[in-house]
Amino acid sequence: MEKITFNLTELHKHGTAFFEFLALRKQFFVDQLGWDIPHDDDVEMDQYDNPKAYYSLVLKDGKVVAGGRAMATTAQWGSHTYMLRDAVEGKIIGIPDTIVNEVEVTASVWECTRVVVSSEIKDPSESAECLALIVKGLAEQALEHSGTELMALSRPSLLRALRRIGYSPRTIGEPYVNSDDGRRYVAMSMPLIEAVAEKPHHMPVTKATHRPNHSLVHAPVKL
Repeated sequence: MEKITFNLTELHKHGTAFFEFLALRKQFFVDQLGWDIPHDDDVEMDQYDNPKAYYSLVLKDGKVVAGGRAMATTAQWGSHTYMLRDAVEGKIIGIPDTIVNEVEVTASVWECTRVVVSSEIKDPSESAECLALIVKGLAEQALEHSGTELMALSRPSLLRALRRIGYSPRTIGEPYVNSDDGRRYVAMSMPLIEAVAEKPHHMPVTKATHRPNHSLVHAPVKL
């Protein structure tokens, strides 16, 4: 497997990879989890897929099988900033405005969203490798733009999965239950240290860290 990283100015360098990522997101977040988020028959795409976003995708045999998105907490596009800040400001349906203890607005802190691994990746070690590649790609891009910390809204089990591949995540808020899928999510943060193993697939990973537990949450915007 290999990773590719890019922002919207570089889409042309990677063929249909971005579209494949949007399609993978639709298959998981909409078709499987039943989230009420913007989509059509083929893809899921929201207000955070804008020129402020950076992407890290994982390819296997030339096909996108995993990916994630990140942006600095200083990002703003129209009336939107980043997801957790928008939730605190009441712009997100379904995420409580108490989701984080403190709103970050600094170039050193980046938010990660829409992490997903394809259901075709059934081997837990390959799933762990996908997660490691996604995070490494996002971390590299953040570090290039003064980022030193990554925050996200995730399943609690993702914290354990991240620790297995060398990161040190911590919770930064109280958990809540998503009304669409009935699962618990919590805000987390971690320093962007170069701690990803060269071969994460050799590390012991249980099936509990497979695809459903890697997803990061998002919800529709209030109109």
